[in-house]
Amino acid sequence: MSSDFTLDQSISHDPEDPEYSSRNGKPTLKRRDSLVFKILDGFLEQRNRSFINIATNAVRRVTSKRFSGETREGHPDDSSLPINGDERREHGSEKKSGPLLSGTAYCISSCSMILLNKVVLSSYGFDAGISLMFYQNLVSVIVVMALKLFGLVSTEKLTWKLIKVWIPVNIIFIGMLVTGMYSLKYINIAMVTILKNLTNILTAIGELYIFKKRQNRKVWTAMLMMIISALTSGITDLSFDAVGYTWQIFNCILTASYSLTLRRVMDTAKQTTRSGSLNEVTMVLLNNALSLPLAIFLIIIFNEWEYVYTVDVVRLPMFWVVATASGLLGLSISFTSMWFLNQTGPTTYSLVGSLNKIPISIAGLLLFNVTLSLSNLFSILFGLFAGVLFARAKMS
Repeated sequence: MSSDFTLDQSISHDPEDPEYSSRNGKPTLKRRDSLVFKILDGFLEQRNRSFINIATNAVRRVTSKRFSGETREGHPDDSSLPINGDERREHGSEKKSGPLLSGTAYCISSCSMILLNKVVLSSYGFDAGISLMFYQNLVSVIVVMALKLFGLVSTEKLTWKLIKVWIPVNIIFIGMLVTGMYSLKYINIAMVTILKNLTNILTAIGELYIFKKRQNRKVWTAMLMMIISALTSGITDLSFDAVGYTWQIFNCILTASYSLTLRRVMDTAKQTTRSGSLNEVTMVLLNNALSLPLAIFLIIIFNEWEYVYTVDVVRLPMFWVVATASGLLGLSISFTSMWFLNQTGPTTYSLVGSLNKIPISIAGLLLFNVTLSLSNLFSILFGLFAGVLFARAKMS
């Protein structure tokens, strides 16, 4: 569940205008949050064609090609079927609109995921990040298993041998999600986005020492700009929170570690599967399913279960709607990223991912009413520019 993008505002820093309050002892939300819900609900409306059908078809196409040597008897290629003029025109239109639709779906999913997590953690004042992660991952597992049951996706068999290989990756994955949750609670989305750039620097250093992969001068220049923007943004941040920044630093370290460890484990994990490969859906299921037992252990150790049992906000139906939606969006990021990557390529995917931080930051600033100084705003813009420059430099 990835989480680089955040432009939100540190909640509870403005006691004059809290986004979460109580009325007659019951928690309520102010009107500003209804705007967030309306905007997110609007994303689900489609005119002519159901987005769910499009995404489902894309997932089916991606997963059906997972084995290069797989027999296709009984599954003729669509191009071999006779089509009439209307169907041919529709096929051509689909081919042209595919990158646009998949890119839009990917951007909407990633933006909405960050915004919804911010609403749950900040606006609702929910102070149990591990429990929220557990619920979101549980939703993802249920959906993937349902899709598998209906034959829309396929996964490798989760053998004990594969699980043992994957456990180190999963532990880092859980740490990455939990630290991301807590940093998002205390820091506004724009600052999280800028500080997340430090992950690229740590990853590049790791690649240099572990994989002996060297970067060109443009990449190192962009990373230097990222460091400068992170330092200046932190210094000029009017809502600076040491706890939130500490969580985010740990999140950067764990995110870089996850990326580097995943590359090392992938080859070993593929050798433990019957097919000798490991598709993205299997990795999504592995990460989310294996995280559940450890999450339960952490919830007990940190006594979160007692907080969740007694806090009033969990009795609000809308809270569960938002929490469930955030879990579904976390899963949709995995599927839409596969769809977009299949429709375009790594270069376009990387660039759009960097550009996507801009609307996320703007949305976070506007929807959560973040107080900014002019110097902090320029630092954030400079960091966003450095991120785009980094993506372009990696392509060269």
